[in-house]
Amino acid sequence: MLESRRTRLVLIFLLIVAVGLITVDFRDGGSSGAHSLGGRLFGPVERAAGHVTGWFRGGGSSGEISALQQQNDQLRSELAQAQTANTDAAELSSLLHLSTKNHYKVVPATVIAAGGAYSDTVTISAGRASGIAVNETVLNGDGLVGTVVSATSSTATVQLATDANSTVGVRMMGTGQIGAVSGTATSFSGSAPLHLELFDSNATLTSGEEVITFGSVGGRPYVPGVPIGTITKVTTEPGSLTPTALVRPFADFTGLGVVAVVVSK
Repeated sequence: MLESRRTRLVLIFLLIVAVGLITVDFRDGGSSGAHSLGGRLFGPVERAAGHVTGWFRGGGSSGEISALQQQNDQLRSELAQAQTANTDAAELSSLLHLSTKNHYKVVPATVIAAGGAYSDTVTISAGRASGIAVNETVLNGDGLVGTVVSATSSTATVQLATDANSTVGVRMMGTGQIGAVSGTATSFSGSAPLHLELFDSNATLTSGEEVITFGSVGGRPYVPGVPIGTITKVTTEPGSLTPTALVRPFADFTGLGVVAVVVSK
């Protein structure tokens, strides 16, 4: 604080001196000794400022400016690539942990396109040539993504769990109650919640409970034990025969990058 006050006092002093020199210079018509003193004191600063502003006003050659712009663009590109690589590495690490924990054999891929005319879908960079087939579970490091609905030799289309035509058998982590979650999106939205319905009319639901896949016969289209999401709101109506709730998915459908298709367990 003391240093800051000293700095302010020095600046105020210099300002007063500068104003005084300007006043003397004006009165003497620019011929006084004070003028030459002011020039000696402030001339270097003025000249430096002039050089800098002159360069930006056109002193720098167009070639130099173009080279700097190209270098800036290259640095931006390299930074974006590094950030993408770091994100992919983190996603692969989470994916490896999840697949190892549940003993899944998976084929990794990246999302190369998103959205369909009337559905929540993405296209991934692996297909039949990699061993991928229709009705196989797709996940990422966070949890369930969806299921394969079609495949070519080199790509596959994945119906996301958020799609309105998607229904997944589920189990509650705490109570073991079983039911189903359905998507609520009619076009690619990425952030639509899931609708949960339990089969036992006497079961109770609580916000914060976790939901996982129950599994299908032969593990297709869904293998068991894949994390889906957590309950955010219980929506059971009075007198309803089935408990219902809204579920927020673990997977971020707006930022899908690296995914994996479970080809066997």
